[in-house]
Amino acid sequence: MTPPTDPARRAPLSRERVLRAAVALADGTGIEALSMRRLAQDLGVVPMALYKHVANKEELLDGMVDVVVGGIGSPDLDPGWRAAVRGRILAAREALRSHPWALQVIRSRNGPTPALLAHMDAVIGSFRNGGFSVDLTHHVMHALGSRLLGFTQEVFDAPAAAPHPRPPEPDAALGQLAERYPYVAELAGASAHDDGSVVGRGCDDQLEFEFALDLLLDGFERLRHEGWTSAPAGGQAC
Repeated sequence: MTPPTDPARRAPLSRERVLRAAVALADGTGIEALSMRRLAQDLGVVPMALYKHVANKEELLDGMVDVVVGGIGSPDLDPGWRAAVRGRILAAREALRSHPWALQVIRSRNGPTPALLAHMDAVIGSFRNGGFSVDLTHHVMHALGSRLLGFTQEVFDAPAAAPHPRPPEPDAALGQLAERYPYVAELAGASAHDDGSVVGRGCDDQLEFEFALDLLLDGFERLRHEGWTSAPAGGQAC
């Protein structure tokens, strides 16, 4: 008697099924473990069957980005520009944090995928429909930078997690640090620290992200209200 097979493995292969299986594989094992052979194994097909739906691994990665970014929820139908932009950016942050590999893959792309372009278009549209000029919107998008996808590009990358907790620094070493760099030491000791933070041991990532985002949004509104333009008085912008 032939053993029963998993119904999911018997389902007809499609591009959407391939991409969603690839996202699940990357979520479960990390993007480094993703290969066409491993993906085919998970889907219960031969590797060549995948190439009917994705031309190569690069196209597979593009499609995976679109699955993740395409899942970014939209805010309410008709909020003001600020609520719309803030809601979409925080939704992007939540979507990408659910797939830790996604930001690495996005950074590796040569250009924006269709879903990334749609996300950017929605944010730009919120500014334009909120009364921002094309000129100001152009500069606003540069100011947002990586925050558009819910992340802040830090000066230093977060260190890799150590297999064992790092022993506390000797009091003498801390004293020397404070003597040479008093303001760094003062700031570092200002809050309880958490090793999982990206922006600094102990910093609340979500709090710090929203703090910076709200400062930017407030500044954008002030510039919009003032009719700011990059063109010098009596001339054209470069």
